[in-house]
Amino acid sequence: MNQQLSGLIDKEAIRDLRILYSHYLDSNNLDLLDQVFTADAVVEVTVGTLRGLTEIRAGLAGAFTLYDRDGQGTYPFLHTVTNHWIKLTGPDTAEGLCYLLDFETASKPDPNPLLLLGLYADEYKRVDGAWRISRTRLDVAWPNRSAGTPPRPVFDVPGRA
Repeated sequence: MNQQLSGLIDKEAIRDLRILYSHYLDSNNLDLLDQVFTADAVVEVTVGTLRGLTEIRAGLAGAFTLYDRDGQGTYPFLHTVTNHWIKLTGPDTAEGLCYLLDFETASKPDPNPLLLLGLYADEYKRVDGAWRISRTRLDVAWPNRSAGTPPRPVFDVPGRA
């Protein structure tokens, strides 16, 4: 029972990482991303492959500036994550998938706020007692699939033959 409870607590801490990432990015608090990523994390997103916290912050700051067309300084987009599946692969490692619904809030010619639909494929590590994302890849499913291919998990999805 204690192992099951510990696993549930670990999974909840991991889910919080995705939620914190969304809030920190959307609110332009990129200095707090060390609470989400390992120092050597690899992030593969629409702006490219970013390695390490310095590169991650710079790349995401560029994306923030691009979408902050109204100059509000916060929430030019809303990253909404759902359907988060997590598998603990060891005492200090895990992997997971979750859906991304990404909305734009800044003014634009097209009134449709939906920016993209995607799938995050994550790897997690516990570092100094705290869970962090060590690797993530965003596969875009809509409006244009990443590299013309369907989203691909980095590991086996439950139930897949």
